[in-house]
Amino acid sequence: MTGRLARIRRIARTTRILSSVAAILLIAGCTNYYEIPIETPIKPKLDVSAFQRVLVAGFIAGGTDDVDGNLETTRLLRSQLRTKSDLRVIDTDVLPLMEVATETPGTTAEANTEPVRSAASEAGEGKQKREGEKRESTEKEGKEGKADAKAEPKGEAPQASTPDKPAVIKDPKDLEPYEHIFADVEYWKKIGEEYQNPLIVTGTVMFTPHQRSGIVQREEEVYDSFGRRRVVPVRTYMERKGYILQPKFVFIDGRTGTVMHSENFREEVLYNANQSTPALSSYFELMDRLIPSFLSTLSSQKIKGTRVLLQ
Repeated sequence: MTGRLARIRRIARTTRILSSVAAILLIAGCTNYYEIPIETPIKPKLDVSAFQRVLVAGFIAGGTDDVDGNLETTRLLRSQLRTKSDLRVIDTDVLPLMEVATETPGTTAEANTEPVRSAASEAGEGKQKREGEKRESTEKEGKEGKADAKAEPKGEAPQASTPDKPAVIKDPKDLEPYEHIFADVEYWKKIGEEYQNPLIVTGTVMFTPHQRSGIVQREEEVYDSFGRRRVVPVRTYMERKGYILQPKFVFIDGRTGTVMHSENFREEVLYNANQSTPALSSYFELMDRLIPSFLSTLSSQKIKGTRVLLQ
């Protein structure tokens, strides 16, 4: 009797399980899936509601000579702001910021010029004095001709040369003597008055070639004895070359000439050593990665995605 009851309980439990599975399968077979596109707004980092215009003034650029970082960055940012910002973009010539920074007091080169000149002048005067004493001594000894042959001609003391044009910028450290221009309130206030007090976008751009060697993991296709294809990771030593893009965007209030916000970025791309990629193509590839972050500083952006609904 006990065995029969146990058998009945097992049958009942099995029946309930099978019924639950059948119900789940029936519901799943009748369920419809819907993908709903959604957009999530992101507030801008900077409040630009007080501005109606934006001036991408130009950049202090350096690195490779294959790409004009100043001109290309200015063009690209103006193009993006025209289509993805509510601010009116001002079309004008790019400002010669390197020349302005060189002429404006405050550069490292100018700060160091005066001490160099003083030292050189003192050295020259001391040398002239010694040569004069030497000539007097030799004249007394009756060796005037020989002394005159050895003595150096009199003239002005050597002066430290001041560059007529800005130095070539090949390294981020070379930008330091020019970055004081962004803190020149009077200069930017004057630019703001000229263009009706816009938001001013400027900064620095370094686009430099780069190469690296090391172990790289890549995927490789293999086939077994039955002709079945598999993709397996393979680690190999490779030499790669590419570029590094390091822009610094500075946002200046054209009404007051003061810096409102600044932001640094760094992007890198590497290719196989035997792959020939134009420098300008690499520049735009790296800028494409940075543009969303740049635009999110000035205007609200929307992140697109999807949600799945069941019915």
